[in-house]
Amino acid sequence: MRTRTVARLSAAILLVAACSVHAAESEKWPLVLPAPHGSVILPNEGAKRAHDEFRYAAIRRVDNMLYISGVIVGRRENEGKDAAAFKLQVDRGFQRLKGLLESGGASFNDVVMINSFHVWQSPNFTGTRDEQFKAFEDVIGEFMKAP
Repeated sequence: MRTRTVARLSAAILLVAACSVHAAESEKWPLVLPAPHGSVILPNEGAKRAHDEFRYAAIRRVDNMLYISGVIVGRRENEGKDAAAFKLQVDRGFQRLKGLLESGGASFNDVVMINSFHVWQSPNFTGTRDEQFKAFEDVIGEFMKAP
């Protein structure tokens, strides 16, 4: 009789331990690593792998400033090459930026500068330079308000 109670108790403890591990995994991100004058913030496992393998920091906090390494906006397989498709690609990039900002405790309201780099002549975009800028401006306007 006592053996059964111990077995049930052990099973219950293992179940509780398994739930605790699962909860700990979900609370693991973002991972904050101390760095001079601030920290490196790794929002997910992929960012941790990039940090460990290439010394790449997705987010770096220095004092009261947050630096985000950035995202690459690009065409996926079977996506269009026109301005409408580019708009969806930019939206996807800004969604990723939003997640990175949130991992650092910020939002687009805190952003003071964005650098964007554009490729005009590419097999991945068939529109004009003006069409690409217009698509970019339309999307950024959904995430950020004018100062």
